[in-house]
Amino acid sequence: MTGPPILHIDDLCAHYGTAQILFGVSFDVPPGSIIALLGRNGAGKTTTLKSVMRIEVRTTGTVEFDGVDTRRMPTYRIARAGIGYVPGDRRILPEMTVRDNLELGRYIAETDRPPADFESVLAYFPMLRPLLSRRGGYLSGGEQQMLTIARCLIGNPRLILLDEPSEGLAPKIVAELIEILAAIHAELATSILITEQNTAMALTIASHVGLIDSGRIVFFGERELLQENAELMHRYLGVQAATAG
Repeated sequence: MTGPPILHIDDLCAHYGTAQILFGVSFDVPPGSIIALLGRNGAGKTTTLKSVMRIEVRTTGTVEFDGVDTRRMPTYRIARAGIGYVPGDRRILPEMTVRDNLELGRYIAETDRPPADFESVLAYFPMLRPLLSRRGGYLSGGEQQMLTIARCLIGNPRLILLDEPSEGLAPKIVAELIEILAAIHAELATSILITEQNTAMALTIASHVGLIDSGRIVFFGERELLQENAELMHRYLGVQAATAG
């Protein structure tokens, strides 16, 4: 991984009210990479993504996207700069159709970064095509997750933040999701920062991994280095071993 990072985080601290959640988090996301941020429940994974997007949290430290300081930018400007955010609760609009939910992604694009072609995005999500006229609230959990990621892609992001995308999904759907994310990364060269508790899934697609525990980064490096360290895997992830399928 060479060249300046597309996302640079340094000494990031984050608070919800008076409660501090992140303590000096630092790492980079190189352009065109897939980085996984792993940790147990409450470790600070979601807060890290929300800190990048400036959602709900108060932060100090450095967050730069493509060399631009985003700490004083409102959330909508960060999104329009080219960061797509897929929240863990999906946030689809249940009374709107799948097509209308997808069209909302166009509002994130900018003049110099126009929306992605609708049909090109649907090509990654063929399961959504027969559902375009169905209301979002009538989709399964897996279909809703695919819709949320597809809506993000419509905005033509350069970096995608994915918060626990496999949570609550059946193994078959998780396998489909892995294939879709791998295709998006390979064909669009989109950088991806993914948080996960599904260690096997994350280690299947990510080249580099960060471990976060109690709001602190305790490891950041190549996937293989983590897999070879059984003590780290067990202490912070509660697993004896993992493989990159």
